[in-house]
Amino acid sequence: MGGKVRTGIAGWVFEEWRGGAFYPEGLKQKEELSYASRHLTTIEINATFYSHQKTASFQSWAEQTPEDFAFPVKGHQNITHIKRLKDVEIPLANFFASGVLALGQRLGPFVWQLPGNLKFDPVRMEAFLKLLPKTPDELVKLAKKHDEKTANPFLDTTGIDRIRHAVEVRHTSFADKAFIDMLRAANVALIVADTTEWPTYDSTADFIYTRLQGAPGSDHYTDAELDKWARRIGLWAAGRPMAEGTFIAGVEASPKPRDVYAHFVSTDKKNAPKNAMTLAKKVG
Repeated sequence: MGGKVRTGIAGWVFEEWRGGAFYPEGLKQKEELSYASRHLTTIEINATFYSHQKTASFQSWAEQTPEDFAFPVKGHQNITHIKRLKDVEIPLANFFASGVLALGQRLGPFVWQLPGNLKFDPVRMEAFLKLLPKTPDELVKLAKKHDEKTANPFLDTTGIDRIRHAVEVRHTSFADKAFIDMLRAANVALIVADTTEWPTYDSTADFIYTRLQGAPGSDHYTDAELDKWARRIGLWAAGRPMAEGTFIAGVEASPKPRDVYAHFVSTDKKNAPKNAMTLAKKVG
């Protein structure tokens, strides 16, 4: 049995998707998430990077989407960009207590995007990975350490049976086998970002997470390039060796089937929904 493949986008409020480009002409903005979630299978929530969102917002988003839909959640910038992973136990507690658990069974992986000028510090990275909760119970235990900045903590894990994390790095110093070994020991996914700055494909967790930003050196994906991604994703999901691309620690000889999240983001954003739906058809 293969892994589950999800294709989608980052965010769902985008002016250029309106008027028939993706959203039908006349569709109300309050109905856009419901529409998007019935044509895609995952949407990355980016607003959580900038500020903690209300529990009621997470509950509303969950109610508007199908039961098997997934919302990966981007980690707060205070953790990744301001404190730069150092002394972040309480900021992590505040983030996990802020209301994200209200997504329930629709909660996807937590996404930790590191700043481009953050270099690989083995001690700091290992300390951060050890803090990340791997089960709902571990998450609640950490979330209970929140401080007064979290006025109304939400700690109900109903419907949540697993906690996953993915890390996106953007500095070449992370191209180190020691970093890959750390991620594998912690079962944390190294995000495949598909950029000229970070064109590596090492699998480090029991799932794959990609953020597709436009083919390296280009601002969009051709049909042939989407075919290439469909082939890679098919291999990951089936548990077959995926040897196409650059690797830090080498190609896995005997991989297991993995769930795959593929989000079209950033550069080719106008075509992101179309790319996600096309990729889903190609993967089959």
